[in-house]
Amino acid sequence: MLTEFAGFEDIDLASVLPLAGIVLGVLFGIVAQASRFCLRTAVVGTTRDALSPMAGAYALALLAAIIGAQGLQSFGLLDFSETRFVGDSLPLGALVLGGLMFGAGMVLTRGCASRLTVLSAQGNLRAVLVVVMFAITAYATLRGVLAGLRVGFTDATAVALDGSSLLPIAGSAALIALLALVIWRSRVSAGLALAGVAIGLLIVGGWFATGVLLLDEFDPREAQSLAFTAGASEGLFYTMASTALEPGFAGGIMGGVLLGAFASALLRRELRLESFESPEQTLRYLAGAVLMGIGGVLAGGCTVGAGLTGLSTLALGPLVALVAIIAGAATAHMALTRDEAVAVMAAE
Repeated sequence: MLTEFAGFEDIDLASVLPLAGIVLGVLFGIVAQASRFCLRTAVVGTTRDALSPMAGAYALALLAAIIGAQGLQSFGLLDFSETRFVGDSLPLGALVLGGLMFGAGMVLTRGCASRLTVLSAQGNLRAVLVVVMFAITAYATLRGVLAGLRVGFTDATAVALDGSSLLPIAGSAALIALLALVIWRSRVSAGLALAGVAIGLLIVGGWFATGVLLLDEFDPREAQSLAFTAGASEGLFYTMASTALEPGFAGGIMGGVLLGAFASALLRRELRLESFESPEQTLRYLAGAVLMGIGGVLAGGCTVGAGLTGLSTLALGPLVALVAIIAGAATAHMALTRDEAVAVMAAE
């Protein structure tokens, strides 16, 4: 699309993709740092009596992403049936196991992949270690020593579908109604609500940038948007072998988020070095990073890549992954809370 305008005919659109990722990443980093946006916070902050305000912010982000992405498709600008989220089979086992693993991992590390990337930029050394281990494990699962096991398990537990894996109209309407209910019941503040909407619009911006604005009809690439599992693994590989490959959109997002979050933390005077308190805490964070790395690949993404970007397509797979992530996080949080209560009682 960009090459249709005068003066842009000679631009190599593939070379512009990383820049688009950086721009979107910077904006995401600023908003996420200022608002502390994170699905883990939404899960652990929700009780039997009240929903966490962060749950409302996440629901608003997802709702904005769905409305914007479906708007692009309704105008014929995008076709989500050509993306990796839609197919004629559902990797059910991988989605459920991966989601449960990722959810448990983000509770052990006290943050989802996007939140930990933001915290890394603020000087949190715990988050830095987790993001590095998360990237290594994700790449090993995607293309390394664990790839064979992943493919075998995914194929063995896949379920064939009679038609498309997109949600039916009734299912989509029910999802939107549920999101509206969460937003209403969470009593989210105006500032947090605005942050949620902004993040949802950034998801739409990613779809538009990769699937419309920078679409090259002679060298078509799959449309994509914000994703941290792919971004972390791609960023890691590019850091180690930059002379052997071209930078990509997902890696650009990671770099942009670090830049944006650092700038926001600097302006807000929230830059500070933090580290581990004990060897036991270090082991817990490392275990969580491994769970998130493997789980993020199996589930098709993290709370942003699968939860927001994936589910904005209204595909069934990302919905299953998101439900599993929330279930895994809630279960791990209850287990940790119970163990801590037992330890306190024993000490008394």
